[in-house]
Amino acid sequence: MRTPVTIVGAGLGGLTLARVLHLHGIPATVYEAEASPAARAQGGMLDIHEHNGQPALREAGLYEEFRALVLEGREATRALAADGAVLFEEADDGTGGRPEVLRGELRRILLASLPAGTVRWDHKVSAVRALGEGRHEVTFADGTAVATDLLVGADGAWSRVRPLLSGAVPQYTGTAFVETYLFDADTRHPAAAKAVGGGAMFALAPGKGIQAHRETGGTLHTYVALRRSREWFADAGFTGPAGPGGPADPAGAAAAAGRIAAEFDGWAPELTALITDADTAPVLRPLYTLPDEHRWDRMPGVTLLGDAAHLMIPNGEGANLAMYDGAELGKALAAHPDDTEAALTAYEQAMFRRSAAEAADAADLHERMFGDDSPHGLIAMFTGAGAGAGQSA
Repeated sequence: MRTPVTIVGAGLGGLTLARVLHLHGIPATVYEAEASPAARAQGGMLDIHEHNGQPALREAGLYEEFRALVLEGREATRALAADGAVLFEEADDGTGGRPEVLRGELRRILLASLPAGTVRWDHKVSAVRALGEGRHEVTFADGTAVATDLLVGADGAWSRVRPLLSGAVPQYTGTAFVETYLFDADTRHPAAAKAVGGGAMFALAPGKGIQAHRETGGTLHTYVALRRSREWFADAGFTGPAGPGGPADPAGAAAAAGRIAAEFDGWAPELTALITDADTAPVLRPLYTLPDEHRWDRMPGVTLLGDAAHLMIPNGEGANLAMYDGAELGKALAAHPDDTEAALTAYEQAMFRRSAAEAADAADLHERMFGDDSPHGLIAMFTGAGAGAGQSA
């Protein structure tokens, strides 16, 4: 089978591209490895920004649907000391430019906006190869294959499409997040709920930190940060040193949580409870990056967007950039209906510039949060800018 535009990956970026193309009358097919939209949890809160995520949703014709998903009050930000003392606090007064939504809900409205059959579920890519003259073939794990005139890798950090363009491989940063949840926290974990407050909470120190966000109702979603080797986390009961990470061995989940909590010995119990009292087994999320100025020479008939193109340290921009990439690529293709290469060149050159700038900002934020001056560098940024910032993308 041959299709004009093939998108690998049904994340926010790939779906935004498909939606913008659809609005311009350009057919596309999205292939996704997951078996269905409900195959796994889609992550937590996203702060959608005025300069990239929101314009992308406007371009997709979904801005009003997005506004209906916003959880009020979640832009509130607080920074706590290890003993629980409040170092900085900013309420959500409704004037901020980073409204918070649940990633899964945002993906849902994107999926609903596409014609039936646009997304082909349970299509895990096993191989890609160039056919010549800008065409490519994508082979799936079930042995089927498609040929395409334009292949877009929207398939994340471990992209199967990226090697067509670049030899870059994600590198471990030396820091990992450990993800936990507390449910019905206002009733079952009131001290932790009070510590987190109504939005985002940061309790940071050099090389480590506890970050949490209030989601719907009393759900507290926590990311515990530690600068440790992949081998250290493997010894603590998580997956081995190779690969993107995953949950602790269920039989040892409590022990793994205890090992993580021990790194915060002496911290306020309402903070460590976010680890030790979690209602889910802890999940390891190692932080990997591509080079800050990752780019490639123009290769006919193929390009990348989102983490496949510019994987960086989390700074609240990842999902926003992916959607913006998708919208900008869709606009470029619509603007050059008879010259795909001109569209790809224009898209990539702009994308390279903005992603390099965002990667530099991400590295700076990471140093403010976990460097030698933590948490004072982050608080200085908050007070200097006069606005809170989320770590939820």
